[in-house]
Amino acid sequence: FEIPLTDIIVNFHDDLKSATSGYASMNYEFVGYRPSDLVKLDILLAGEKVEALSRIVPKEKAHAEGSVIVTKLKDAIPRQNFAIAVQAVIGGKVVARETIKPYRKDVISGLYGGDVTRKNKLLDKQKKGKKKMGNIGKVNVPSEAYLAVLKR
Repeated sequence: FEIPLTDIIVNFHDDLKSATSGYASMNYEFVGYRPSDLVKLDILLAGEKVEALSRIVPKEKAHAEGSVIVTKLKDAIPRQNFAIAVQAVIGGKVVARETIKPYRKDVISGLYGGDVTRKNKLLDKQKKGKKKMGNIGKVNVPSEAYLAVLKR
């Protein structure tokens, strides 16, 4: 039967050897090139495109591939002082999104009962600071995050 070469390249050989304890082998013949419906899947971190994580995938697998990559990045990128939106985009359309939660300081720990408006003022002040930090801040992607995405 015929199968796309991309499905063989991506870990098929390793999975075959693992499943059969190294006893199975595989032979294949190159049949030729066929037209395929492909799209470019871009990854955005905090609104900025990360070219190293972009890839070309079959259109029917794009949503699943995007959600897998976004989930892996969410787990691999450490938390920052501001929220980070991790998005998988095809064209201009977001197909998958995760948010890395920010660190938060307990700003109301020093308040004991008393005025609710004071508590709300401190929380609003913290929220404005986090928003400002998110607009200015850059996201550093560690090399472990790149490896986590490349590993299947």
